[in-house]
Amino acid sequence: MRHGEVENPEGVLYGRLPGYHLSELGRRMAERVAEHLSSRDITHVAASPLERAQETAAPIAKVHGLDVGTDERLIEAENIFQGRTFGVGDGALRRPANWRYLVNPFRPSWGEPYVDQVVRMMGALHAAKDAARGHEAVLVSHQLPIWIVRSYVERRRLWHDPRKRQCTLASLTTFTFRGDRIVSVGYTEPARDLVPAHLLPGAKPVRGRGPGQGKAYGA
Repeated sequence: MRHGEVENPEGVLYGRLPGYHLSELGRRMAERVAEHLSSRDITHVAASPLERAQETAAPIAKVHGLDVGTDERLIEAENIFQGRTFGVGDGALRRPANWRYLVNPFRPSWGEPYVDQVVRMMGALHAAKDAARGHEAVLVSHQLPIWIVRSYVERRRLWHDPRKRQCTLASLTTFTFRGDRIVSVGYTEPARDLVPAHLLPGAKPVRGRGPGQGKAYGA
């Protein structure tokens, strides 16, 4: 699961920075997904150590009488622009100081290599599968790592257009195992009606609000 909306009034790309919590709308999203999953056979819940992920996982764990585990492998991807504004129309791409970080979109040069994200996320998936073998597990993480591990499992290239990720706020990307092998991937959006329109797939970007920016965006 991707976490819910985050309170981010300064409009920064918050990345792995501490202190970024769910907004009121984000808490509603988490409760909605907890209700959606209330009848599932969930025996294990874990989340990224970041506050927004822990807070999203809490109502799901509560419904099933579980504690929220922490798995460091579920954390947001590293990004050199963490703590800065970096969005559509804010001039970030025209600043010469940023150019050296934008030379290789295939690795990518501005942050954690995609391959490294695959390795840690696959490790988290298999650990959850073992913890809930014969049942179901919920892991709460962040948009980019979720999309990258899904792309790997579905045998797509890892470099991509961020605008085309299918991983909206509070969405569920489901990996089904048969034994130790992933046999299918699913995707649902239980809280879609709560997601701000400009953050839905296919929406036009809002000037000055890029990945990780604005109150209404969560990475």
